[in-house]
Amino acid sequence: MNIQLTPIITDNTATQYYIGCSGWYYNHWHSLFYPAELPKPEWLPFYAKQFNTVELNNSFYHLPSEEIFKKWRESTPGNFVFSVKVSRFITHIKKLRNSEVALNKILSRASILQNKLGPLLYQLPPSMKRDDDILCEFISLLPGCYRHVFEFRHKSWLDESVFSILRRYNIGFCVFDMPDIDCPLITTSDFAYIRFHGSQKLYSSHYSNNELSQWSQKIIQLSQKVKAIYIYFNNDAEAFAVNNALTLKNYLQ
Repeated sequence: MNIQLTPIITDNTATQYYIGCSGWYYNHWHSLFYPAELPKPEWLPFYAKQFNTVELNNSFYHLPSEEIFKKWRESTPGNFVFSVKVSRFITHIKKLRNSEVALNKILSRASILQNKLGPLLYQLPPSMKRDDDILCEFISLLPGCYRHVFEFRHKSWLDESVFSILRRYNIGFCVFDMPDIDCPLITTSDFAYIRFHGSQKLYSSHYSNNELSQWSQKIIQLSQKVKAIYIYFNNDAEAFAVNNALTLKNYLQ
């Protein structure tokens, strides 16, 4: 599948920006982001008027049906992009081993999104230490027609040798911001992928305008090296993610 992507900003013709949140279906966003009178089936179309991308988080816990993927595709604008977080069965239970059947199943479902499919995110558990052989074996299963990106939560993976493996196959490295672990701001592919989990408190701290202004300058510098940048806010508490994503979007515009 050839992924066709559409930019949301025009001041940098070499890079396409996708800025949104990790999920949109949060009951606590009701009245904070979604109007009180808006029915839940209309939440995604409403979200898609503000953002041009979303990171699917529910696919990490439960694989949505073919009908659900089709509904998501049909209820969003033509330039909307879904990044898909791959099942924890593959990353946390199987830990990338012997997971070809499960991988093919989620790829088959995700492909229903057609040209709206963005990167597939493989978030490894914090307990999983670096193992280059396992990583390479799993990468050999990944079809090159998709964009793939890894988020490593154990510090042992944050090593230039691992980055070299990813670069060899044009596999993305997920830059993340979260307490207690420093992540390098690098790219290993022709796209960049950034997740904001909360700088002070995991999933529940609000980024200040000053923090986001500084991040925007770093992202602009990173944009010189890639064709597209995917940015997702995962601090969903009190709709912080929505506010922060809109602020960063304005800075980059």
